[in-house]
Amino acid sequence: MRIVAGPASQLLATRVASLLDCGVDLTEYKHFPDGEVYCRVTGDIKNNDIVIIQSTFQASDLIFLLELIDACDEAKSVTAVMPYFGYARQDKRFRPGEPITARALAKCIKADRVFTINIHDRSVLKYFPCPAVDLNAAPELGNYIDGMELRDTTILAPDDGALNLVRSAAEPRNLHYDYLEKTRLSGEEVKIAPKNLDIKGRDVVLMDDIISTGGTIAEAIKLLKAQGVRDVYVACVHGVFVNNAYLKLHDAGVKDILTTDTLEKAISKVSVASVIADAIKK
Repeated sequence: MRIVAGPASQLLATRVASLLDCGVDLTEYKHFPDGEVYCRVTGDIKNNDIVIIQSTFQASDLIFLLELIDACDEAKSVTAVMPYFGYARQDKRFRPGEPITARALAKCIKADRVFTINIHDRSVLKYFPCPAVDLNAAPELGNYIDGMELRDTTILAPDDGALNLVRSAAEPRNLHYDYLEKTRLSGEEVKIAPKNLDIKGRDVVLMDDIISTGGTIAEAIKLLKAQGVRDVYVACVHGVFVNNAYLKLHDAGVKDILTTDTLEKAISKVSVASVIADAIKK
């Protein structure tokens, strides 16, 4: 087995290779002046089991992945690992004439098997033309949070849709968890509070699968601070953080931000390498 490190996931790929004690092949890649992209696998592909690790944050990342899969056409098998599958949130058609973009892109991934991590909607998995499995990195976040030695640690989902994610992070470590429920008090006044827990004086970690603009989380931080929590932290699997998302969170009073290395950033304090390595070994 050899790991092929896509341009968007080179550090994560080397971490997975280290855990599996196997070789890692870096890729040569570049952008041409007209916007086209090029890549080349530098290692020995022929008759090897190849695992390509490449997040697809930008459209060019997806093209790189398709090129890498094609470059490995002489491999014994090809596994495509997309720690972050871009466009996964475009999984429904809301107006006539719209594409289901997640479906369109998934159909392009012609590998022997596919792994994603906390894909936004698992219904997308059925569109891949090969067996596709979604892995859960939330327990790794839970382990990290447990080691932070917070006071009465409580992990909160921003809504009930993220409750399963939060539960899988909290339960293995016996941490408190809940979700925020929105209650309309009047035509103009809305209350947002945990459904079941009294959080006054506690350290709270707001957790979601993806944080992009940070607007919803920033508002939740302000409301939680007003309700007397001690400190508010923010955690997510996929730290997209576009535009001024960091500033929004800090202006709202966040104590710290942590995310995984599905997207490699300065705040990627938790690695999903062991999650990927364990799945590949099965």
